[in-house]
Amino acid sequence: MNLEILQVPECPNVAVLQDRIGRALEAEHLTATITHRVIDSLAAAEQHGMTGSPTLLIDGRDPFDEPGLIPAVSCRLYPADSGGHREGAPSEIALRAALRGGRNNECSGTSAVFGAWRGVVRPADPAERAVHAAILRAFAFSGGPPPFDDLERLTGPTDVAVGSVLHNLHQADVIRLDGAGGIDSVYPFSATATAHRVQIDGGAEVYAMCAIDALGISAMLQGRPVTISSVDHRTSAPITVRVHGATATADPESTVVFVGAQAVQGPLAETCCGHLNFFTDVASAETWSAANPQVTGMVLDLVAATQCGVAIFGALLTDDSSV
Repeated sequence: MNLEILQVPECPNVAVLQDRIGRALEAEHLTATITHRVIDSLAAAEQHGMTGSPTLLIDGRDPFDEPGLIPAVSCRLYPADSGGHREGAPSEIALRAALRGGRNNECSGTSAVFGAWRGVVRPADPAERAVHAAILRAFAFSGGPPPFDDLERLTGPTDVAVGSVLHNLHQADVIRLDGAGGIDSVYPFSATATAHRVQIDGGAEVYAMCAIDALGISAMLQGRPVTISSVDHRTSAPITVRVHGATATADPESTVVFVGAQAVQGPLAETCCGHLNFFTDVASAETWSAANPQVTGMVLDLVAATQCGVAIFGALLTDDSSV
């Protein structure tokens, strides 16, 4: 999350705002990058969206915008919690609410990292959708891809060869096939071992393609509890995450997810999945990120990371009563 404070030179209310931001971030268990932009003219205020000093932007948006506010280089006043008067900075309660809103938007904010992920994980063609759902169910309850014969029975009435369906799903990056034509993965599951092992309550023990995938499995299975066993990507320290629908808890509690990608073309399994990992805390994730500048991304707390997993995978099997 990026916070930018727009201010006139030597604004006396900036220190108050910074102090309240610090307390609000700590209370919400959030981290953020805070920058300052000094505005010394009305033209600059118009250009950068400062409607009085200080103005706080959260990921480029002013969460305290009000009707009638216009660009200005004068002091800005905000409603106090008690009502009836105004003060020179948003209250801590108001800041916490604004930061929660920013956190809820972090998943959509990572769309550049995920590319077209949400569009490709659920195919539109009926035969492809049926095969896709069957592969997901097989991984969830058997721990691996279904027998080829089972898939042939699904595509038989459509007169579409199952090999062609699998090829189309591979080309669309919904699944990945190995060199022999076997199913190597179907987001969120991997047929080969990864750092993210997932035990599904009443189902199989499986591997997830990445941390975000692992966090989305419970919601995809209509809230079946899952337990994720993973490690800090930098230190290999053990991490356990328990997910029930859209709610996740972790040991250690400070666990975060780095969501990254390399600026290259290719399937998500090759360009993203290896860079979406758990870390025991923000410091560990940022240390790894600093040592790997070729990977662009951001650190999400567990709540925001789980929301991403739910947003991507939660609706995949909503029409499937077998889960």
